[in-house]
Amino acid sequence: MATAAHTLLPLSQLSRPVTQWVNQVRELTQPRAVRWCEGTEAEARELTAELLKSGELKNLNPEFFPGCQLYRSAPSDVARVEHLTYICTRSQEDAGPNNHWMDPQAAHAKMRDLFRGCMRERTLYVIPYCMGPLDSPLARCGVEITDSPYVVLNMLIMTRAGRPALERIAREGGFVRGLHSTGELDPERRFIMHFPEELSIESFGSGYGGNALLGKKCHALRIASWQARSEGWLAEHMLIVGLESPRGETHYVACAFPSACGKTNLAMLIPPESLPGWRVYTVGDDIAWLHPGEDGRLWAINPEAGYFGVVPGTNPQTNRNAYEMIRRDTLFTNVAVTADNQPWWEGLPSGKPALDWQGRPYDPANGPAAHPNSRFTVSARRNPSWSPHAEDARGVPISALVFGGRRREVAPLVYEARDWRHGVLVGASVASETTAAAVGQVGVTRRDPMAMQPFCGYNFGDYWQHWLNVGARLARPPRIYHVNWFRRDAQGKFLWPGYGENLRVLAWMLERCAGRAGASASAIGNLPRPKDLNTHGLNLAPGALEALLTVDPALWRREVGEIREYLAKFGARLPAALLEELGKTEQQLG
Repeated sequence: MATAAHTLLPLSQLSRPVTQWVNQVRELTQPRAVRWCEGTEAEARELTAELLKSGELKNLNPEFFPGCQLYRSAPSDVARVEHLTYICTRSQEDAGPNNHWMDPQAAHAKMRDLFRGCMRERTLYVIPYCMGPLDSPLARCGVEITDSPYVVLNMLIMTRAGRPALERIAREGGFVRGLHSTGELDPERRFIMHFPEELSIESFGSGYGGNALLGKKCHALRIASWQARSEGWLAEHMLIVGLESPRGETHYVACAFPSACGKTNLAMLIPPESLPGWRVYTVGDDIAWLHPGEDGRLWAINPEAGYFGVVPGTNPQTNRNAYEMIRRDTLFTNVAVTADNQPWWEGLPSGKPALDWQGRPYDPANGPAAHPNSRFTVSARRNPSWSPHAEDARGVPISALVFGGRRREVAPLVYEARDWRHGVLVGASVASETTAAAVGQVGVTRRDPMAMQPFCGYNFGDYWQHWLNVGARLARPPRIYHVNWFRRDAQGKFLWPGYGENLRVLAWMLERCAGRAGASASAIGNLPRPKDLNTHGLNLAPGALEALLTVDPALWRREVGEIREYLAKFGARLPAALLEELGKTEQQLG
């Protein structure tokens, strides 16, 4: 009797639309071979062995980092290229002033010229993948075609890839098409094009994750945000974390922060000893897909199956869970190595680099040993705080949405939006001050609505209206909050300790959601009174808590003016409701 394995159809026969598309791409790119990815562990091991043999990957010290490899990218290809990332809609207005736009026909013509014959002497890999649990009605599928085996290995970690995903595509019919080639890695011939009306992506000339792992930012945010608008849900740049209180109650919150605002640390937060009885579970560290449920609540899934995280600064003190997670079965990109072949990066408490991220003998004159944007790719299940509910088909119910930014003085430690409409304004006006690492000029305030500035696939005006529409469908909407862990005193010292102590602020939010905590009304929303926050055991400076919870009317009148000026960029597409909410705030400021 034949076994099930013997009756499996070849992947190339499972879905006619996928096969037809693969054949079209093969004719255009002229690869030496075509390889359909099954998504098995054996396949990943085989591919890893091939890359180790070719020298593209290097094994790290197996005694201390078993199953870990190092990949070094081209020095000119180490980050997302937002200035070369385009939204290609028929109407430029649909892309909005928040995106670079190109006419779809012109973009397709440009990309066809680049892709023509680009895979000669290379293998074309077909990666069917599912963003979200395979059995979830909230998940969506795609297929990435690439000539980079490094991309394949990352996609096998970051998504549910292979035969099960293609079987779902065969049943459902629809999928996001992603075509990628590293090309010659020429920065002058590098483009990342998104065609949301066609649910397709074309990326050429880069092997870096954000430009090449098309399931991640390209599909799960830029294309998915467009899908979400047409289907009635939200695709957001948010972590998802479960918080279990000493009472035994578990609430899930989704949080959106711009870069350098502690997003990964919050996703993997470890409760401090000063807060016994709390437990924290990571559902997702980067992206949330939020769907209105039949019960009137908002439900969330993490579409990703792994983490593609920035590694510098990760150590047992800043993020113990992440540090422990990446010590096994992890793919490192652009870190340094020690003399005994252990990965090394800035922020580690011990060891010293022998070779820098380019493989050169380490010389401080060449800059940091590890690239500041060096990365780890690892399965989410490796996280000690991973939540099994990350695989729940219906997702997890969201009690609160949290926005945040890095502000020295304007934003208080935490405040609660008056209602959903006001919460959309709070999210739309998120701003963060630049750090020395980000930009030459320190302290410049940049607007990053919902932390989606680089990732929203359409006009922000339409996006905010969609948020308002989703909220109108929720009988039990999450409460919306804004946090600022970075408030400083007149001497420039941080007023709040941050890190694990941020759980104290989250605890107040959850008590508010449960109807047990108090607050005082202000012009910008509801703030905790000093007695509402648990500060037991905290060594705050005298007057720090009062300063953290202060709303300065003069500063906020200026802030309102800057928000109004920013929103005006979106013209007729800007929802009137946001200006009405801004007017309420202004009126209450006096």
